[in-house]
Amino acid sequence: MATPIGNLGDFTERARAVLAGVDLIACEDTRVTGRLCGHFGITTPRQAYHEHNAARERPRLLARLAAGERIALVSDAGTPLISDPGYRLVAEARAAGHAVRTVPGASAVMAALTVAGLPTDRFLFAGFLPPKGGPRRRAIAELAPVPATLVLFESPRRLPETLADLAEGLDGGRLASVCRELTKLYEEVRHGSLAELAGHYAAEGPPKGEVVLVIAPPEAPAAASQGDIDAALRQALDEGLSVRDAARRVSERTDTARHTVYARALALKNGEEDAP
Repeated sequence: MATPIGNLGDFTERARAVLAGVDLIACEDTRVTGRLCGHFGITTPRQAYHEHNAARERPRLLARLAAGERIALVSDAGTPLISDPGYRLVAEARAAGHAVRTVPGASAVMAALTVAGLPTDRFLFAGFLPPKGGPRRRAIAELAPVPATLVLFESPRRLPETLADLAEGLDGGRLASVCRELTKLYEEVRHGSLAELAGHYAAEGPPKGEVVLVIAPPEAPAAASQGDIDAALRQALDEGLSVRDAARRVSERTDTARHTVYARALALKNGEEDAP
């Protein structure tokens, strides 16, 4: 179930009732969740469940479910299973026949997308990039052609160097937003090109607080001109390719509908240079 990412006013009534009514709260940090519970007067016992103890604690949690207990899974902030090991617990609980229900609410990913002002019809959440330069640059190269808005988590300490690598590995002119301390008192959303943002944080240094990066998708390649298509078709036909094979090759290379390219190839083959 989701917990606030900053503003406690985002905690839903349903979430409060669920935490108060279950037998156990499995959480990343019992102290962090303890402060949330204390604010809302929730006295449910808490147990740590995070990436470092998940393998040991998961069987114990499953045993408690088998005994008929109800368990709520939360992260320190936002929606669990996003960049945490909770999905394994959910998968094994389902496999064991236990009911699993969601209690939706705050999410840093969705909050950043709604304020970034970048396309949201298709997006890819890529979590944290590798902390070291070489692996990080390789991961960026893999993300470069993805035709979607990218959403990344990053530590404020690494933000300047990550932005520099993003500006170099992606088109430095791609628009992006650095979303910091969302829903908190000092919330800030800084917009600009990757190159501009990299320059800003190189000069200013690492910011404070939690950071989400939202990066616009790459621009679609420009459509091939009729002259380019004709030149490619003539070359293919001069190489001895059939009209069908020439049209197939040029269609694939120019991302142009094959039937359109085939009609043009046929016209060129028949000497109809001025055919539309």
